[in-house]
Amino acid sequence: MKSRSGGKVGNVWLRPSRENNGEPPLTRARIVEAAVALLDDEGMERLTMRRLAERLQVGATTLYWHVATKDDVIDLAVDAIFGETQVPGRHAESAREDIATLVHNWRKAMLRHPWAATVPARQRPLMGPNFLAWMEFLQTALVRAGLTGKRLNAATWALYNHVMGATATQSSLQLSAEDTRMGQEYLESRREQYPTVAANSYIADDDWDANFRLGLGFLLDGIAAGAQR
Repeated sequence: MKSRSGGKVGNVWLRPSRENNGEPPLTRARIVEAAVALLDDEGMERLTMRRLAERLQVGATTLYWHVATKDDVIDLAVDAIFGETQVPGRHAESAREDIATLVHNWRKAMLRHPWAATVPARQRPLMGPNFLAWMEFLQTALVRAGLTGKRLNAATWALYNHVMGATATQSSLQLSAEDTRMGQEYLESRREQYPTVAANSYIADDDWDANFRLGLGFLLDGIAAGAQR
């Protein structure tokens, strides 16, 4: 499939899926399931089309018939993660409750599959049907909260970045007790330079759940204040 400018369409969701062409039975669903399992087991760095084909016990040519690139595989795998948890069938009485519920579920989905939080760095938009269903629910709630236009999109990105940034940091920043102790001692030895940082356990505070919840509260308070202006 080509775009109007004549180039190939780069996003897997904008191209029609291909049917089997006399090859051994292989479906997109099987590919996605195997890709998620491989990513969960070994991480983004270890995903290659060759390794995925080996896991599926097919030849690389068969795999390429269904997905053109590794980026296609990742896009499909990420969207499958969002399909693991259904969007609520109806909205709560409070728009704030809707937003909080969706964002907390989003974080849980990312923490089950930590590699997914690195996707924004790939500079490819998330456009799968499951993710778009989540986004539709979120933006509908934001509209109910009183946001439209530029403020609606700004609030959407603020919440998006809070989830993806928080989960990426939690998944990658794993300090040992010794690392934490030495880091705090380093700050204490430089308390005159960094008095506030040293006094507030910057290094030692690893209560990810509480920090995420409080941070989300700050964002929701700001959204509510912005909607009133």
